[in-house]
Amino acid sequence: MFMKKKIIIWSVAAAMAVSILAGCEREEEQERISSTSASTVERKDFTFDINPATFDLTIEQDGVREQAAAPMPESKVTELKREADKVEWTYPERKMKVALEKKPGYLDITLQSTGAERFQWPKVSADSYILPLWEGKFVPGRDANWKTFLQDETMTWSESFSMNFFALNKKHYSFVYILKQPFNHEVHFDTKDDIQFQLDHEFPSVNPDRTYGFRLYVADSDPVQIAGLYKSVLEEKSAIVTLAQKAKANPEIEKLYGAPHIYLWNNDLLTPEEINWPQWRAGLKSPLYPWVSKLLAQYTEDGSKEFDTVFKQVSAQDHVEKYQKSVIVRALNQVLKMKELYNADVFQPSDAVARQLIQQGVAALSEQKLYQLNKMLLKSVLLDAVGPIEDWGKANSTDIVREMSQLGIKKAWIGLPNWINGLMNPKFVEQADQAGYLVAPYDSYHSIHDKENRDWNTAYFGDGPLYEQATITNKKGEKVKGFLGRGRKLNPTLALPLVKQRVQSIMQDGISYRSWFVDADATGEIYDDYSPGHPTTQEQDMKARLERMAYIANEKKMVVGSETGNDFASGVIAFAHGLETPVIKWGDPDMRVNKSSEYYVGGYYSTQGGIPERYRKQVPVKELYKRIYIDPAYSLPLYKLVYNDSVITTHHWEWGSFKIKDAVVERMMTEFLYNVPPLYHLDQQQWAKDKQTIAAYLKEWAPFHQQAVTRPMTGFRILTPDRLVQSTAFGSDLKVIANYSAADYRDEQGTVIKPRTVVIYEGGHGKAIDLSAIMKAS
Repeated sequence: MFMKKKIIIWSVAAAMAVSILAGCEREEEQERISSTSASTVERKDFTFDINPATFDLTIEQDGVREQAAAPMPESKVTELKREADKVEWTYPERKMKVALEKKPGYLDITLQSTGAERFQWPKVSADSYILPLWEGKFVPGRDANWKTFLQDETMTWSESFSMNFFALNKKHYSFVYILKQPFNHEVHFDTKDDIQFQLDHEFPSVNPDRTYGFRLYVADSDPVQIAGLYKSVLEEKSAIVTLAQKAKANPEIEKLYGAPHIYLWNNDLLTPEEINWPQWRAGLKSPLYPWVSKLLAQYTEDGSKEFDTVFKQVSAQDHVEKYQKSVIVRALNQVLKMKELYNADVFQPSDAVARQLIQQGVAALSEQKLYQLNKMLLKSVLLDAVGPIEDWGKANSTDIVREMSQLGIKKAWIGLPNWINGLMNPKFVEQADQAGYLVAPYDSYHSIHDKENRDWNTAYFGDGPLYEQATITNKKGEKVKGFLGRGRKLNPTLALPLVKQRVQSIMQDGISYRSWFVDADATGEIYDDYSPGHPTTQEQDMKARLERMAYIANEKKMVVGSETGNDFASGVIAFAHGLETPVIKWGDPDMRVNKSSEYYVGGYYSTQGGIPERYRKQVPVKELYKRIYIDPAYSLPLYKLVYNDSVITTHHWEWGSFKIKDAVVERMMTEFLYNVPPLYHLDQQQWAKDKQTIAAYLKEWAPFHQQAVTRPMTGFRILTPDRLVQSTAFGSDLKVIANYSAADYRDEQGTVIKPRTVVIYEGGHGKAIDLSAIMKAS
């Protein structure tokens, strides 16, 4: 084993872990067979040569020389010092100092500003690249698809790269650059000829640390060895916390093993089907409806115009049409969530519990008790036009949970679009918990709005001074806008009291949440804040995000997940959404703006209260995006090779398992090959449509994941020249082969693996799973 040495690589995750305990050109050569473990990965020795004037860095290994970084324009050099294994110099005109020191197995590179605001190094080129873009990508240097995708592209390192390394595959061996820290880096791609890129580092005025740097290793052109090398460096600093270690602190984490991830859209307690419309019409003259109109006008963005129009129409008819029902029910569901609903002139409930809650003072009620009261208030007016309160919303909640259990789905992570959904229907949360499922509310501290928006409650933190005094200012002196250009970004270093207040408020009545989803905190979208009252570095921003997730995990004993799951958060989170299929090309107007496009992904809002179109609608993706994001020929399980038994990662909620038309089976195959939970969006309608497919698929996938997630991924192989037959290994005796191709493939025992089929091998025995047949049969 390689002797452990002092580590320079940055890792906030380690510190937090201690606290929680087709026209495309493809290379046809096969990947080397490898099942290297991180603890035994070879660190190749080498020598280096440097021309300080141009920063031309050359490495020699076993008598073969390769260029590790392209030369810069020649610059004046002063203070040059050369020792046996160390070179230092200064660029007086560039205001930079450089130090290179050969350590056992790697070259330590440190760059220090003596006044420079930015520095561009290294600029690199290679035959191909192994990059931790999302889960991981293989990028041939001359590939037409990647050249088109990366043309003039600039990526922020901390957001776009899931781990802090990149690898250059040269003719004879590979270079692996491991970044010492992920902050203030941008990567600029040049695709005019072969693909090249350059790292551009900024030295912000708010940050007293004026350095950045790398460890440079030599490795074979093998993703398993490269990922293992990175993992071994992390292990030197105990920066990896396994799920087993996390589960010792919170055994609820084990409920994720073999669990699909499901967003359950039970936003509305009342549905048109739950109302007796003839009975409802008998109460049209009730003072409830003018009061509903007034509340909508005063407290909602859309106001009461549509409701007023429909109510007037219905009052002149002898029936209620489908559209009219949806408008009326939506209005009732909106006022159910309002703290202003109680009006003594409208409601005189006879229920003793309701009267007791009113006597306590509506303003003093917890959020959960407020909703309890509001349900009783509406029931006191609607009477027999609606069923018993305990039956409201069953079709989109408890009925689905009951059927899931009946179909043999033993575990599931169930995410709610908002914590309100559970507080409105605590019986559902309790029943799901009793069934063995983890229920989690969506929460976010990313944006802050100056005024309350009932449909965006995560971004409102009261009427205090936070909007002016706790938001992020960029170096131009401008406030950074919030998500979708609304509001502002909240400085995380000032947010922990808000986190504690919100979580405690939500949980105060004992709601059975065992998991918590914190949006955006693990994406790497971090900021330098130039506000005079609270200057903040990107490192401080990131640490504050980890601190609040650690609070929810440790103090509240929640199974915490977040968006994307970049590895700085790996010691804190148990799961992440967005690493396997990220948000696909956010800036493409055909997907986000042009509603007539076949690629339009849909809007965020559902007028029916169920799954919004953005998550329900199945769409194709453009051929280029299909190649870049999901083509197995370009995909590598880099993150899984490092973190398979540490963090459970799946798709972004915009790109659930069924979202991409004509790619459902291929993505199911990858869920086996990479040990990835499927992600579904469900309501009553979607569940009725998909439940047989989901149950049949999970019958095969769940027991596999139950085993694979507790073991490290120990191997990855490309088995055919077209890269469309691949295998992964977990631990010592669990293996998967996936045949994405259109041709049969024979394994080492001569067994034929049909196209679009995966085979799971354990203890020498293989089990074939025909995913196309699962789709057809169900």
